[in-house]
Amino acid sequence: MGILSRLLRGAAGEVADDAVRTMVRDQYTENLFEMIPVAKKVNPINLAEIAMRAAQGTPVPRPLGSHLRLSPWEKLLFNPVHLFRFPTPEDVGITTSVRIGPRARKPLNISIPLIIAGMSFGGAISKKAKIALARAATMAGTATNTGEAGLMEEEREAAALLIGQYNRGGWLNDPAKYTRLDAIEIQLGQGAQGSTPQRTTAKNIGEEYREVFGLAEGQDALIHSRLPDVNSREDFIRLVGRLKAETGVPVGLKIAATHHLEKEMQVALDAGCDFITVDGAEGGTHGGAPTLEDDVGLPTLFAVSRAAQFLLKKGAGRDVSLIATGGLVTPGQMLKAMALGANAVYIGTAAVMAMIGDQMAKTLPFEPPTDLAVYTGKMTDRLDLDKSVQNLFYFLNACVREMELVAITAGKVALGDLNRDDLVTLDPFLARALKIDFGYVAPESQTAYFSEFLAPGTFQTNNEEAAVH
Repeated sequence: MGILSRLLRGAAGEVADDAVRTMVRDQYTENLFEMIPVAKKVNPINLAEIAMRAAQGTPVPRPLGSHLRLSPWEKLLFNPVHLFRFPTPEDVGITTSVRIGPRARKPLNISIPLIIAGMSFGGAISKKAKIALARAATMAGTATNTGEAGLMEEEREAAALLIGQYNRGGWLNDPAKYTRLDAIEIQLGQGAQGSTPQRTTAKNIGEEYREVFGLAEGQDALIHSRLPDVNSREDFIRLVGRLKAETGVPVGLKIAATHHLEKEMQVALDAGCDFITVDGAEGGTHGGAPTLEDDVGLPTLFAVSRAAQFLLKKGAGRDVSLIATGGLVTPGQMLKAMALGANAVYIGTAAVMAMIGDQMAKTLPFEPPTDLAVYTGKMTDRLDLDKSVQNLFYFLNACVREMELVAITAGKVALGDLNRDDLVTLDPFLARALKIDFGYVAPESQTAYFSEFLAPGTFQTNNEEAAVH
């Protein structure tokens, strides 16, 4: 073993020496090291996608949404209390339940404020994965969402509470299907794709997929840019009224977060929507064009804040529920979205990764973990259904427990009681944008401070603000 070890060490050393000599002697045009500054200049992700576009000549379907984190959730902090208001006693239970669409004839009551986001069977994930999501949601006392799909019987059976998307593909828009739902979400867009059309070619559609979607053999699945037969605000208002009258369940609107947010929400209020889902630019998807994921929409943090303030301004804060979604992956982010005004949050990417959990060892290092869950994955048959249910159930429980701990130290008895007064930031821009306190200054001095140093139209960075002093 000693001789072999010395031989291997010697060979490895010689290879390393040769590599270093080559790297320092060769010009960049002949040097493999050139890849490092190139990758740094254009970003390794962009470099890979440049090569993919060049090889395929079509948009690159990147899964799970944008890698950009445009919402600075980490710059918001919760305020614990000690004496002026006391923490919640440990023997007092924290209320976690939420009522979605309180004015509907049959509101949607969930035990926790976390809902499984819309991820469609076939268009996004596998049948086994959809069943696992539904079963775990049921165990946790919450709802799951069909996504832009038809009504899959196995999902309906596994889900005690099922939100269905009245969608631009038309696959769930039949009364025989949507009258079996516990809430209806009219899907007009999503954070990762806006309202662009999408097509799944027939070669990627299996028999069960065709059955659920009502497709003929050889027929593509097409999601249009707008709902069929909805070409004006009056058409939308009539649709909402009809669905509410036919079902009695909460009827809501889902849109990609946009700078036109308040104008879109006003139409939803005029139509009598029971809830509004705002999907920020960090939202996930089964596969969207990188330009749509990275360069379109409004970040979740600002969209949620603006949406909540608009509902309060219109006097609809109590009657119309707000659901936040788009890149919320930690309990802290989820609870901050609620403190800014959301009644509940959808989780998608985090739910899928939690469901897969330690099963990702089955795919690594040669295949991505999502291969276990996406409809077109090579290893969907290896996803352990019972283990997936347990993983996601545990994840939901852990998230809610962590959120409860924050409520206790903030002196609240319900997750829904947390609000902007429980948040603080060290960023003067965020303090003004989100209407929360600035951590450098005592609460009673906020108005005077901002009037003196941060007059409207003169936002300053931390460095500029420090220079003022």
